[in-house]
Amino acid sequence: MGKPLAAPGANAGRRASKKWYKPFLAELARTSNVAAAARKAQVDTSTAYKTRRDDRAFARQWFDALCEGYDNLEMDLLQRLRDGELEGGAAKTRAKRKFDNATAFRLLAAHRLSVNRTRAQRDDDNESAIYASIHDKLETMRQRAQALPALLKHHGIKPVAQPDAE
Repeated sequence: MGKPLAAPGANAGRRASKKWYKPFLAELARTSNVAAAARKAQVDTSTAYKTRRDDRAFARQWFDALCEGYDNLEMDLLQRLRDGELEGGAAKTRAKRKFDNATAFRLLAAHRLSVNRTRAQRDDDNESAIYASIHDKLETMRQRAQALPALLKHHGIKPVAQPDAE
């Protein structure tokens, strides 16, 4: 048998409190790891996933944090490729560190699709703002064009006759 169902609203206090959002999202951006982010925020991963399903704003922040985390991982990998890996240094007591770049690249590849999808969705969300901006600019141009004859007349300038378009 499964877990007994909780009374309606039994977990509402923890889910309704958004205090865990900020540390969760910060750790998710830092580590790209949901379980680590949940531990840092002292919240169950199931609560985090449910909140992501139920709260669109939180879901957007979640994916933004993941995008940031994967971008950071990508930058770290590129730096290692450019600068080389730490192999111990001058001190004999310093232990060698080896990074598993192949696994990191596989992780990036596995999540690149969702990151790109999230970025595309974010760009689509901005589409309406872009259309509104274009509309506002066209409206301003239309108003200026309508005001031009009066402005020319006020300054005593005669407009040049336009040939009829046929």
